[in-house]
Amino acid sequence: MSKTLARQFLGWQLGIVGLLLVAVTGLAVVQSNAAFRETQGRRMLSVAEDVAATAGVRESLATRSHGPLPALGTSARNLSGADEIVIADAGLVVRSAADPAEVGEPFPVGESTAPSGRAWVGNPDGSTVVAHVPVLDDRGRVVGLVAARAEAPSLLSGLLAAPAPAAALVGVAVVLGVAGSLLLARRVRRQTLGLEPAEIVELVQRREAMLLGVKEGVLGLDGANRITLRNAAAAELLGIGEVGARIDELDLDERLRDVLTGAAVGEDQVVLHGSRVLVLNRMPVVVDGAQVGAVVTLRDRTELATLEDRLDASRHVTDTLRAQAHEFTNRLHTIAGLTELGEHEEVRRFVAGVVAGSDQWRREVTARVGDAAVAALLVAKASLATERGAQLRLALGSRLDAVDPARDPALSADLVTVVGNLVDNALDAAGAGWVEVGFGREGDAVRVTVRDSGPGVASELVEEVFRHGFSTKAAEHDAGGRGLGLALARQVCLRRGGSITLRNDGGAEFTACLPLAVAA
Repeated sequence: MSKTLARQFLGWQLGIVGLLLVAVTGLAVVQSNAAFRETQGRRMLSVAEDVAATAGVRESLATRSHGPLPALGTSARNLSGADEIVIADAGLVVRSAADPAEVGEPFPVGESTAPSGRAWVGNPDGSTVVAHVPVLDDRGRVVGLVAARAEAPSLLSGLLAAPAPAAALVGVAVVLGVAGSLLLARRVRRQTLGLEPAEIVELVQRREAMLLGVKEGVLGLDGANRITLRNAAAAELLGIGEVGARIDELDLDERLRDVLTGAAVGEDQVVLHGSRVLVLNRMPVVVDGAQVGAVVTLRDRTELATLEDRLDASRHVTDTLRAQAHEFTNRLHTIAGLTELGEHEEVRRFVAGVVAGSDQWRREVTARVGDAAVAALLVAKASLATERGAQLRLALGSRLDAVDPARDPALSADLVTVVGNLVDNALDAAGAGWVEVGFGREGDAVRVTVRDSGPGVASELVEEVFRHGFSTKAAEHDAGGRGLGLALARQVCLRRGGSITLRNDGGAEFTACLPLAVAA
């Protein structure tokens, strides 16, 4: 069973305290040895000088009467407290020593300068201090030398001999180290919500597996709107890199930034980002009653929006056919009634008028709109406008020449998307008024203009309708998704490298620019 976090911290802290104590002890030993060499060196030199100056030692060495020297050496060692006092004659033969076996043996002088008449203090083996002092006769000649030696105490002896306050400080340090370790471990455990290291690792691994397994994009934000986590889907949808960046530092659309930071609230926020239609949901993260961040989920609705647009187009075609059927039914009923009344001349005039009215719009559209799909769309929209009591007309001078499908095969479908959505939006705004559609060329691009006689768009909403991708503020709550039409039209223009703008000129006027595809 693995150790708990508290035990691991306790073990590490005790190890650190132990290392510190070893380091302090080592430093104390080094300082003690240095002090010992300095203090004991002076002391041993003083002892050796006193023995060398003793009249009995000088006389015995000068007369070579060595008998009294052992007694003199022992007495001096007992009085001085030196560990050993050695007396050697002029020939450097030991005459007095603590070990009787050394008497008569050569005295090892090493680097000593005492034989030449100068006192010397040294530390030959690192653990002892030795002082050599020459013994001079009345004429100043060297007749022998005296060596005094003191041994340094062992480490254990030094610790045992240490004063009580020092030992108490060591004990206090150990107690404080253990207490601090326990408090630190308790604090860390509380900050990690009681999770052990293995549990934290497992939690992180599960989080990574979950983020990788989620198809939707997931963003984690902290209280300062910095990205703390993101999965691959979110990075792909938003085009963001590593975590740590602030939302306001990224090159994002204002609408997208508002949703990510929480400035725009609500469920299933629709946002355009590049050529994608994204649906975002932002959920705040609350810990202990305080908001510490948020989690944002992103879904790519581009394909679904395209399918919805196609379904919406099919619905409009159905509505148009229904309107035409209703209109034709009413006309048939009128013709039948006139026939029963015997008004045959009136029937002829009525039929001629109906045919002339229908043919006039059809001839005008086919003559000025070269794209068959767009022309068919306008013919169908005219019937829908008639049912609503509105008028659909072409602007003066409008002309749309057909473009070779081999050069730009997607232009016709894109024009249908843009024109259809702009006309639908205009018919909703115009009511029983009029809607005017214009076409033209701007260099190597097609220009589409749609005006209506409606109330226009409030100046403060001119940019917002494209930023939000809705036709009006009320359209944000349109269950039918009508407001997404402007978003799709804008998406088509941006995908082609064009633009779509809105201005008020008696009513709303939308202008879309669709550049032609570059010839291969």
